[in-house]
This record gives sequence, structure tokens and C-alpha cells, in this order.
Amino acid sequence: MQRVPVLDYSGVAERVESVAYARAGTPLVRSRLHMFTPDTGALLAQGVDPGEDYGWVAEWLPDSSAALVLRMSRDGKRLDLLAHSTRDAAAGLLIREARPETFVAGLDFALEGWADQVVVLPDGPGLLWSSERDGWRNYYLYDRAGALQGPVTRARYPVHRVVGLVGRGDAILAIASPDGTHPYDQRPVVFDLQTGAATRLTDAPGMHTATLAPSGQYFVDAWSSRDMPRRREIRGVFGEPGPVVSMADAEALGVLGWAPPEGFVAMAADGETRLHGVLFKPRDFDPGKRYAVIDQVYAGPFTTTVPWNFLGNRETLEARALAELGFVVAVIDNRGTPGRGKAFQDASYGRIGEIEIPDQVSALRAAAATRPWMDMERIGVVGHSWGGYFALRAMLTAPGTFQAGYAGAPGAVGEDALVNEPYMGSPIDNADGYARAANEPLASRLTGALKMMHGTSDTNAPLSTTMRMTQALVEAGKPFELLLMPGEGHAPEGSAADYYAHDIGRFFLTHLGGPR
Repeated sequence: MQRVPVLDYSGVAERVESVAYARAGTPLVRSRLHMFTPDTGALLAQGVDPGEDYGWVAEWLPDSSAALVLRMSRDGKRLDLLAHSTRDAAAGLLIREARPETFVAGLDFALEGWADQVVVLPDGPGLLWSSERDGWRNYYLYDRAGALQGPVTRARYPVHRVVGLVGRGDAILAIASPDGTHPYDQRPVVFDLQTGAATRLTDAPGMHTATLAPSGQYFVDAWSSRDMPRRREIRGVFGEPGPVVSMADAEALGVLGWAPPEGFVAMAADGETRLHGVLFKPRDFDPGKRYAVIDQVYAGPFTTTVPWNFLGNRETLEARALAELGFVVAVIDNRGTPGRGKAFQDASYGRIGEIEIPDQVSALRAAAATRPWMDMERIGVVGHSWGGYFALRAMLTAPGTFQAGYAGAPGAVGEDALVNEPYMGSPIDNADGYARAANEPLASRLTGALKMMHGTSDTNAPLSTTMRMTQALVEAGKPFELLLMPGEGHAPEGSAADYYAHDIGRFFLTHLGGPR
């Protein structure tokens, strides 16, 4: 495995630490499952050599006779479910999901998706397995020996997770996205185990989570939307409305002039696919003025950033803070991101860096067409990590659109194996795709104001990614700004985080200016 040096500059004499780092195409850390027996203290190594796979312990069988372990190949094209016996070192393959033409799972799976991949049915016929084999995330029933019994959900929309069994055990409560006009909303739906018939339990928009009662007859529905603070309601699993248990009080936000971001729908660069985005405006917004626009981009293939609940996410807080400086800040989820079915996410497979910025530009222009207060002559772009890569990408591939860009801790296609290989394949098999995704060869295209930030102790997106981009810009004779934050990791913390946030604001005020 490769290693990256991390330098400590805090003393007169620098200290160097070498940190293991698996780049695309290089060896991974190999780990093997062990089981510990508390009464004897015995540690039993499981017999299957995982090779260069990623692994997660997903579930235990109800009688504790085996642990169910998920194994994903490093390219994400194969996902296995194995039963590891607690009595000996034996491990048997129960389910194998393979997708040679694209990928079964990737970083979005590794971060949290594995927890919803398999559901063991208590005292039932077997287990439920999540799959996008028909183009949508659905659940399939397998017996305990791993034989497919058939689909349980037959939805033409994503079924994200199973909450539990309801009724007499002949149906499941799940969280799904059944409304095609609001494809990111996640709502509770009951599916019949035999027929797959779906019963939507609420039309309330936004993001819902469900906590099922022990009886399986009722659940607590906790939800919020962009303009509705969090509520908790008791509902029956067959649609019976119940009392509101709690409701967040957001009256003070209104006193402060808070308003939810403005949602919009626009066409992608292909002219066919609908994209969703939001616009954050300052509290003293005046539609008679013209505001510089900042595209807050992430665009990676393993997450979305447009908020659909009341509090939003980290990107929501950052966008709102920038807006208060006198900007209109756009957040857009382009093609290639998850949550809307396999085809939508596969749009960027093997060609990251080719469609994301055209989608962002297309959506921005569509939003501005009916909003004269968006000054499309003053557009900036900002992003961190994968968003830093795409902020650079925007400045280099759409220089006529973006006048200023701030790239924080930018990653690079070809760095971290788990971040890249499931969505790009291996660097050997897809050498042309990796080459087209590189930002350094495009350095000569830069025309606007550019700044990069990187923590010197970053072991997620190593400092070398910014050093290579720096070298390319110097060789191309392009002026730019660079902020190095000594000792900071991938996300600056404490006072360094404050400095970083303020520096972004100063940069755009300098290069784009305020309302006019």
C-alpha cells in the first residue's frame, strides 16, 4: 500500500508521519473477520480470505448461529452476503449481486447504505435483500439458504429502507420516494409481502423517519420539510391518522427574517432530465436589485446536497451564511448523484467530470431566466472536497460562465480507491476516463479569479492534489491564490474553520461584489 507524508510544522524542526493511503489502482488494506467468544476468550479467524474487498457485519441470524457479512469488491461490481458460522471458521455464500457493466455499490453504500442492505425476518421465511437490478431500489425475499423467492416491493421508485414487519407479519413498513414530482421526498409506505401492493401513509412532503411500535400496528412519524419544522405524529400502519406528539417552535426564526430556500426545477444539459435545486437569498433581499450568484457545488456520485428537510445539512448552513453577505447562492443536484434510480446515478459512470458542470450551468441559466435579480454576469463557484474538485472543474471547463472560484481541499479523480473505483472502474481499464477527468491538463484555460485552500495534514484528499494543481497553474502562467492551513485535516476545525469560512466570504466580496 502507498503511504503519504504528513508534516508537522508546529516546531522549529519538522516532524514527518507516514500514513497509509490506498489510491485507485494500488493495493488496499486487507482485513479478516474474527469472532470473539466471551466465556472462553477465544478469538476465531474466519476462513474466507477477503482479498481486496470491503466488508461490513450486517446482521446476526435470530438463533445467533451465524453472522451475516457483506463483502463488496473494490470496483463495486460485486456485492456478496456470506453467513459466517459462530461454531467454526466456515463461511457460506448466500447471495451474490453482480453488475459487470456498471456498479452495484460504492462509497454511498460504504458510508451508510450497508445498514439497510439486508433485513432478517424474525420467525419468517428468510431475509430481505435490497437491489437495483430492475433500475429502482427494491427489496427481494430470499430463504435462509440464499434461494431467491421473488420481489417483495415492485416499486418504480426507490425504496430506501425497511422499518419492520406490520400487521400479522404479512406486510412491511418502509421509507420510500413514491412521488415522482418530488423524487427526493422520503415517506412511509406499507408493502404487502405477497402481492407487493403499496399503501402510501401520508402525502406530507419532506423527509420522514419511522419508529415502529412493538405491536407493529402504529409508528411515530418524525418529519419536516423545507418550510415545515419537525413534527412527530403517531400513525396507524394502514393509514389511520393519530395525534401530533411534538412540533418544533420556529417562531423566533421568523422574527429574525429567516425564510426557507426557494426551490426550482430545471432541465439538465441533455435537455431531457429534470434537475432540482434551491436558491438561498439574504434576509434583506430586494427583488429590485441584482445579486451576484454563487454556485455551491458538490456534484459527487455518492451523495446529494439539496436540502429537503427544515434544518438541511452542512451545505445548507454554509450557503445561508454566504447569502447573508449579499449573494444569491444556488445548490443543485446534477445527474450522476444518488437517490433517483440507477439510470440517473449511472449517467456519470466511467466519465466523472464530463456532465456535472454542464448540468450545473444549464440549471443556473434556467433559474435566472425568470429571476432578473440573478446577475449572470457575476457568477462564482465554491466547493469543498469533491466539491473542491468540481469548483476547479467549473473554472477550467466553463470559464465563460464562472468569474470566480474557491476550491477547498480539492480531491482528484484517481486518488482514494473507495471514492473513485466504484464509479470510474480501475485506472487500467478506464485510462481514458481518468485522463479526461484530470484538472491539471486544463490549467491554461483559467481566466477568472481562483483560490484554493488545503490543510497540510489532510489524509482524505492529500495535499499533493493541490500541489499538482499549483504546479500546473504556475507552468501555465495563470495567477491564483492559495491558502495553506498548517496542521488541519480534511475539514478545518475550531478557529481555523472560522477563518476558512470568512476567507471564502472575503474572496467573493472582492471578486464579485455585493448587490447593485
